[in-house]
Amino acid sequence: MQDHATSAAADGRVPPVSAASVARAAGVSSAAVSYVLNGKGGVSPETRRHIIHVANELGFRPRKPSQSTDPQRTRVIGLILPNIINPMFPRWAQGVITAAAESGYEVFVATTQDDPDVLAQVTSTLAHRNVDGIILAASLRDDATALRTLRSARIPYVCLSRRADFLDSDFVGIDDDAAATTLMQHMLSHGFTEIATVIGPRFSTASLAREQAFVRTAAAAGVTISGDRKISTRVNNEGGRLAAERLFSAGTPPQAVVCGSDELAIGVMEYALSRGLRIPDDVAVAGCDGLPHSRSGLINLTSIVQPQQEMAFEAFALLLKRIDSPSATYTSKVCRHRLHIGRTCGCTPPDS
Repeated sequence: MQDHATSAAADGRVPPVSAASVARAAGVSSAAVSYVLNGKGGVSPETRRHIIHVANELGFRPRKPSQSTDPQRTRVIGLILPNIINPMFPRWAQGVITAAAESGYEVFVATTQDDPDVLAQVTSTLAHRNVDGIILAASLRDDATALRTLRSARIPYVCLSRRADFLDSDFVGIDDDAAATTLMQHMLSHGFTEIATVIGPRFSTASLAREQAFVRTAAAAGVTISGDRKISTRVNNEGGRLAAERLFSAGTPPQAVVCGSDELAIGVMEYALSRGLRIPDDVAVAGCDGLPHSRSGLINLTSIVQPQQEMAFEAFALLLKRIDSPSATYTSKVCRHRLHIGRTCGCTPPDS
């Protein structure tokens, strides 16, 4: 039996050119091609012209949203985020919306403020709106109520960054344990012995895994992080400031504060600076996320960089597979992280 491409050629029809083919021919990422073909920003004018030229040369034609053979499909998916205050979450939304548009899907975005009642309400609402599937970045570790609601309604879902204990599901994220271990090892290499940690809510599996790895890695090096120096708070700038106020108002202040997110780290630094402390001379700070503004020359935060765009694209791709194959084996996609060494830890960055 001939394959589709061969049959098409025999019939005189030319197989369609994919966006991935354009990316390979242009020598750029699939994300860059997606941005250009969907009229999004984030690509330089020169690269944009190059991609358009290559696409035209290859005979690329934008794919029209196809009408599903399943009349029950709405071609709408849900994206549930904790909030849109933390810049990490809008970046995920941008990636999911871009990937969805390329496949002819629309995205309904909702936030929960990490309130389990709101999460239950949002999932119920989306289920009644007959969305084709949901990407859930606001799972609660010890509360699988929302996931059970989706499962009983036969709505496919993918967990992004956070998992839910006691209930298997498709998942996209980084190895939080390995990432936090790498970050703490780097901070310990500076010789700090008075260390505090600030993470997001412990009902987030990502936050809890990072805290556990921070504490375990420090203990392995002979450094004990006491209970009053392990703070869990909301994952935003204000949460970081409140945590710093507690840390610097009680007893001996820490030499270093290792945070579970960039926004927490920036909040810690803002409070420290308001108290006249110098960073990193008086207190070193590190974060997790690797957001562009955090790594800019103005802040240059030492941080674990998560591939935000890749995570969003992978989550959507995994959701599409789940929509097409509801009974398939659950998949976990672990994306690669890296350590960005800035100046807030006491290092002199290579490009300084």
